[in-house]
Amino acid sequence: MKHLKRSLALAFLSLSIFLLSSCNKDNTTLIENLNLDHELEFGGVYFGITIDDFNSKGFDYGDSISLEFSNGYKILDLPYYNGYYVDAGESLLVGYPGYEYIKLAINYGDDYWDIIGLNDNDTASIKLNEKAKYKDIQDTMNIQYKDDRTLYDSDIMFANYRSLNNIGNIKDNILFRSASPCDNKHNRAHYVDTLIENDNVNFIMNLADTKEKIEGYIQKEDFNSPYFLSLYRKNSILFTASNDEKIIPLAMNMNYKSDEFRNKVSLGFRQFLEIDGPYLIHCQEGKDRTGFVCIVIEALCGATYKEIVDDYMLTYYNYYRITEESDPLRYRIIKERNVDTMLRFLVGDDEIKLDEVDFSPYIKTYLINGGMTNNEVETLIRILSN
Repeated sequence: MKHLKRSLALAFLSLSIFLLSSCNKDNTTLIENLNLDHELEFGGVYFGITIDDFNSKGFDYGDSISLEFSNGYKILDLPYYNGYYVDAGESLLVGYPGYEYIKLAINYGDDYWDIIGLNDNDTASIKLNEKAKYKDIQDTMNIQYKDDRTLYDSDIMFANYRSLNNIGNIKDNILFRSASPCDNKHNRAHYVDTLIENDNVNFIMNLADTKEKIEGYIQKEDFNSPYFLSLYRKNSILFTASNDEKIIPLAMNMNYKSDEFRNKVSLGFRQFLEIDGPYLIHCQEGKDRTGFVCIVIEALCGATYKEIVDDYMLTYYNYYRITEESDPLRYRIIKERNVDTMLRFLVGDDEIKLDEVDFSPYIKTYLINGGMTNNEVETLIRILSN
């Protein structure tokens, strides 16, 4: 997780002075004057209190909370979850496992920092609005995965790695997806690295990182991705050059409905025309950003609705063991909130019957609107398809 901009010493001093997390005179759980930090990768607001500390003050997953910022902005009823258990475009306070701080965010939406108009000097107060108001949703959707390889059946499952073979018209062993081969936050990078070397991946569409982040991963003691490093050093890892010839990563956020996201998708796929495959698409977990981008390329190459759903939901089997047979409720909710919502966005029709759609023409329009030419899109199809 991105560190808070203020030093740890100042954050500790601020919390020591201002955190009033007991019961006030109205017997209401309240924390005041929290420092804030702009979470840039996904777009959101970190609060200067860890998840563990926040929960120890009397807040539980499934509670309704209210927020008040020092600039006057208020949110009066917000669910607090340990995952993104709201529909796309809806707000939540999240204590996501593996991250240190609680965060205000819009699921697959715009950046709350900009919406609120915050600056580095602003603070916020958090108040319990209603105990356990969203507990049913929290209990139903509470899913977490482990970063211990021994708990998984194979390296492939642990790495959330697979080829997109036989999805639509995609050629065998031309296009792969996975968790990150360079960011070892979840202990998966080395496993991905070994798998992409075995499959001779020649180009990586990195959706998550900046050049500075990649350089940071390389300097860490646990970095053990030599094949990734060889591709990176010969400039096969990222996508395009600016006027001064510097390599620029995509560094995409989670808002797949934004023009910026669409333009970066098109930018990334345009580079497939310049470098031979096989190709890899990844973000950090290979789940959300990768999930959407793979939907785009699968749909472009003639995949059916069932093929798209099956590939998307395989990630939830790899991480959480969720299948339609073993956990039909969670399976249906994830499919409807994620896959169906994404496809309806790409088609531009909230009522359309997805199992009757030829998605390819809609994806061509999406990529052309993102900056590709019609000829480039047709060439991309020829490169990837039988």
